[in-house]
Amino acid sequence: MQDIAIMWDWLAFAVRWLHVITAIAWIGSSFYFVALDLGLRKVPHLPVGAHGEEWQVHGGGFYHIQKYLVAPENMPDHLIWFKWESYATWLSGAALLMIVYWVGGELFLLDPAKADLQLWQGILISAGSLTIGWLVYDFLCKSGLGEKPTVLMLLLFVLLVAMGWGYNEIFSGRATMLHLGAFTATIMTANVFFIIMPNQRIVVKDLQEGRTPDPKYGKIAKLRSTHNNYLTLPVVFLMLSNHYPLAFATEYNWIIAALVFLMGVTIRHYFNTRHANAGNPTWTWPVTVILFILVMWLSTAPLRQDTLEESEARPLTATEQVFAAAAGFEDVTGIIPGRCGMCHAREPFYEGIHRAPKNILLETPADIARAARQIYLQAGVTHAMPPANVSFMEDGERAQIVRWYRAAAEGLPLRIAAQ
Repeated sequence: MQDIAIMWDWLAFAVRWLHVITAIAWIGSSFYFVALDLGLRKVPHLPVGAHGEEWQVHGGGFYHIQKYLVAPENMPDHLIWFKWESYATWLSGAALLMIVYWVGGELFLLDPAKADLQLWQGILISAGSLTIGWLVYDFLCKSGLGEKPTVLMLLLFVLLVAMGWGYNEIFSGRATMLHLGAFTATIMTANVFFIIMPNQRIVVKDLQEGRTPDPKYGKIAKLRSTHNNYLTLPVVFLMLSNHYPLAFATEYNWIIAALVFLMGVTIRHYFNTRHANAGNPTWTWPVTVILFILVMWLSTAPLRQDTLEESEARPLTATEQVFAAAAGFEDVTGIIPGRCGMCHAREPFYEGIHRAPKNILLETPADIARAARQIYLQAGVTHAMPPANVSFMEDGERAQIVRWYRAAAEGLPLRIAAQ
């Protein structure tokens, strides 16, 4: 029981590792096929039904690729389907969301200063919002707007901005950015699962049964694939944002996210245009820089950090009270502020630190009780904190942290001990 936090952290690491690997595979194949599609050339003597071809060289060999706009005359014997990268990325991301933001919801998901919610209510909102987002988006795509891609993209942008604002009214800053990324990634994977793959199966079945495939299925799939292409870079930013309080902790984080979505459009427009040999839209680069400067400027807005009075006034949860009452807590409250408080403070005084790293505060006993698991893992079991041991935390002090945490964890249920 006493080492459940260690095992749980390793589980989170393993799932995060899987998520990153599968995301690399999905993004890599997605970007490759978009570039390939845009770079196809129409040349004489293409096979019947072929839209274009491209020659590529890689790994010491040459590749000759041809694309059929609808389908070839005959079904090939060997056909590779690109779908598992998307599914595995979403499933591993969903598992990571549950591990970090549901099990650890009292620390990472909810912000009592914004909304008075029970953990189960926050989890329901977390899960339900992902489903509702897809339903709204899918409805828009299947309406007459499917024939007006520019208008549809603008409405999708409005939907994403509205969700960012809504999340920020309920969740912590970290959870806001993460959930907006998960919201977008759910749309992208659902596009693959519910639209792109079923349409491709219809085309394949028509070929197998000797019918001429209807080109509308390819057109619909292409629209969803284009949306995925433009949403990829913002999703990566949002998933990385929880490491940077300047991105998630400001009250304008939802506006920052909106600007990042626009940057995703400008960056992808540049590369898509270049890959299609349709020009060199260099105007996208200064626009992207201006948008990023606006993001930097907004990040200087006041962070959502409690004052000392607010922190002391906010009641501890039942779990936090266990850590505050455990044997050794008084000793730890004498160690942490001196060793960690120069950075993890409402007004850090360590040179070069302007905001508490990851917005974690370690000044008061309440702060320490709330961050018990992180203190245990970062400064007790490991020597990750303080960085390079700049405040000279002694081995005996780390041992006191370990004894305190394990004393408290012994009296906690398995699920709570992992938080």
